[in-house]
Amino acid sequence: MPHDPIAPATPLTPCIGLCRLDARGWCEGCLRSGEEIARWRTMDDAERLHYMREILPARARA
Repeated sequence: MPHDPIAPATPLTPCIGLCRLDARGWCEGCLRSGEEIARWRTMDDAERLHYMREILPARARA
């Protein structure tokens, strides 16, 4: 059976499996809020990339 060169990409997620909200309401592992985690599956790739490249790194620096 030939290898499919158009296999689906890995889903974009910052999750590292450390799923616990801190006092700010952000996940200690990925820094997303509970609302953001809930919405993640309905976000398009552009919005996910925006979070992963801009929003979440800014939270990590805060």
